[in-house]
Amino acid sequence: MNSYIILFIIAAYFGILLLIAWITGRKNSGNEAFFLGNRKSPWYIVSIGMIGTSLSGVTFVSVPGMVRGIDMTYMQTVLGFFVGYILIAKVLLPLYYKLQLTSIYSYLDSRIGQRSYKTGASFFLLSKIVGAAARLYLVVLILQTYVFSTWNIPFAVTVILSIFMVWLYTYRSGIKTIIWTDTIQALCLVAMLIVIIWQVKDKMDLSTGGMIQTLVESPRFRIFEFGDWHSTQNFFKQFFSGIFITIVMTGLDQDMMQKNLSCKNLKDAQKNMYTYGFAFTPVNFLFLALGVLLLILANQQQIQLPQLNDDILPMFCTSGILGSSILIFFTIGIIAAAFSSADSALTALTTSFCVDILGVEQEEAQKAKRTRLKVHLMISVLFAIIILIFKAVNNRSVIDAIYMIASYTYGPLLGLFVFGLFTRKQPRDKYVPYICIASPLICFTLDYLVKQYAGYTFGYEMLMVNGGITFAGLWAVSAHNKQTSIHSS
Repeated sequence: MNSYIILFIIAAYFGILLLIAWITGRKNSGNEAFFLGNRKSPWYIVSIGMIGTSLSGVTFVSVPGMVRGIDMTYMQTVLGFFVGYILIAKVLLPLYYKLQLTSIYSYLDSRIGQRSYKTGASFFLLSKIVGAAARLYLVVLILQTYVFSTWNIPFAVTVILSIFMVWLYTYRSGIKTIIWTDTIQALCLVAMLIVIIWQVKDKMDLSTGGMIQTLVESPRFRIFEFGDWHSTQNFFKQFFSGIFITIVMTGLDQDMMQKNLSCKNLKDAQKNMYTYGFAFTPVNFLFLALGVLLLILANQQQIQLPQLNDDILPMFCTSGILGSSILIFFTIGIIAAAFSSADSALTALTTSFCVDILGVEQEEAQKAKRTRLKVHLMISVLFAIIILIFKAVNNRSVIDAIYMIASYTYGPLLGLFVFGLFTRKQPRDKYVPYICIASPLICFTLDYLVKQYAGYTFGYEMLMVNGGITFAGLWAVSAHNKQTSIHSS
């Protein structure tokens, strides 16, 4: 495949994104447009775009690969996700719309206090910037290895150009732009997924019915695990963890909620959440089905698989096994998955830092806009620096550890919001930062000790433990308060 064709496709792809940015940013590029899209976003467009945001470039390569280790049991977690989306629509969205929030963490200021507010926002900023940079790093590394290295382009240049392109189409209108660009990217992502599955089907010389039969009859087509309580894939662990993961990583995540808050009203935001939650399930099923089909194909044709699960899909798409044209579809899919996640993360981080840390909503409009532009550029540069640090370390296990640490930081957010919504207690605000820092450290120690002395390995359920420890700490430093919370008042 001519590498210049791929370069042309990438250039055309970004050209479309820049055109959308120009159209959406012509009339209004103020902070209200950047932060909330002037609260005029069509709910169905937001719903489609959120699929692309959730399915990062890491998901694009990792979910098919995880089938080799755990079959299709990840679907148990996905089913829990759907319940989580319903709870967000019923519990959190009404609260956010009632308070007319720009940053969801400002709820903590009203309910508990200023230090709790700053602590919640800081945990989000830390977790999001490290997690988003790690995801973007892995995808840029794939693009560099399989595409840009052919032109001898240095990795640093690939990183800077990638982030520059994201900055370029988001700096003017933020959310107002990315609800549309993310929709295009989500459609590209799902289309490329279907094309790759179709190519695998053709390579296996199967009809559509034959492909479905082959898939269902495979021992890898194992979705439920009820027997082994010690297994991290046990249904109850996976299902309930899926519920809480969704509540925390969507409902308590400024990135995801910012799009919902850009809808015209609560009813539209709830329709968006239901539709998005429903669509997210079959898309994940298709990724897992692709993983099963790739393993069957490798077994049939005696194809040597790479050691790392994350390398399975890239290997098939870049080696010519599925045909030369598949590299084009893979490249588009990876770019769509990576940048639909990166652009919304960049916008959400800018919003949270401006509103939660700097308080720009108190500034005069033009000054606030200048502040926002500076912060947007600063976070873009920080993204590039963190990615280059990851490259210097050059160890994927370190990235896995960073993901684990990032996941620990969502536990305190869960504890803070659950405490605020469902108790009448008023924690002493000055102690909250210490509780939120101590909770992940206690969880890390607990995980180590339990593994050493009981042989039990915590999975996603550690999020619930983390939230529970934070909740208990808040309860311990609380005095009874007659007002339940803003949600109930």
